[in-house]
Amino acid sequence: MAASTHPSADWHETQHTDKDRYNVLATDLQGVARRLLISGMHVHVGVEDPEHRIDVMNQVSYFLPHLLALSTSSPFWQGHDTGLLSYRLSVFDELPRTGLPERFDSWGEYCRHVEMLVGAGLIEDASKIWWDVRPSARFPTVEMRITDVCTSIDDSLTVAALYVCLVAMISRLRRDNQRWRVYSNMLINENRWRAQRYGTSGGLVDFGKGEVVPYADLLEEVIALVMPEAEALGCVDDVLHARTIMARGTSAHRQRAIFADAAEAGASDAEARNAVIDWLVTETKAGIGGA
Repeated sequence: MAASTHPSADWHETQHTDKDRYNVLATDLQGVARRLLISGMHVHVGVEDPEHRIDVMNQVSYFLPHLLALSTSSPFWQGHDTGLLSYRLSVFDELPRTGLPERFDSWGEYCRHVEMLVGAGLIEDASKIWWDVRPSARFPTVEMRITDVCTSIDDSLTVAALYVCLVAMISRLRRDNQRWRVYSNMLINENRWRAQRYGTSGGLVDFGKGEVVPYADLLEEVIALVMPEAEALGCVDDVLHARTIMARGTSAHRQRAIFADAAEAGASDAEARNAVIDWLVTETKAGIGGA
């Protein structure tokens, strides 16, 4: 099933994949690693110039909460409704080197920081830096990692399309000798938390206006912002599907609604959770052609 947490699974009763990488992580991170009964959606966008890769990372961070809000699928943890739409992020943030990325002035500065960690024996390579967005350690890409796993494949395509278009928009601004304003992590973290807690329901801060704006309004601004890129890349329908997500809710909204409906109909908590799991399995199979 496609979701970032399982509604009832207990991490105490699970085992990690028996591979060297995961065995080393389990030994190094101990209880923090054992709690990682989560999954996220990563999207790579090719950016050949390493200097531009760093510039894109610095600028696109502003939009990460907007993308997270559209993808939320992890409201339940250990059989309980956490009250958050993306509880996965709370679990993942216990790891070191997570969250919003550091700001760098150049590719060289980024490499020097990575080399410091590698030289001190703290990490083997940059793949152990798990920021919400990062330069990939394996490919010439800027890898977005903040989003939950969408239960609907159409929703996944929308999140990916929006991210691709945002990177392309930032590249267009660069060609025109412009750039998106870079805000402090302190400010962006407020929107990150709001997206994690409320998803598309609570609004995010428009830092230009200095006030919380309904997510639907911000979404329309983002769509307008990237429409030239969406048209050029042939993904207009995928981008516009964001309005459908906004109208009917993300996977997290729907999971909570199914649980509430089952409970209201007289189901026990366990039965209501099973109703959510059944929906997740059915929806996932439908998204991959019923395989």
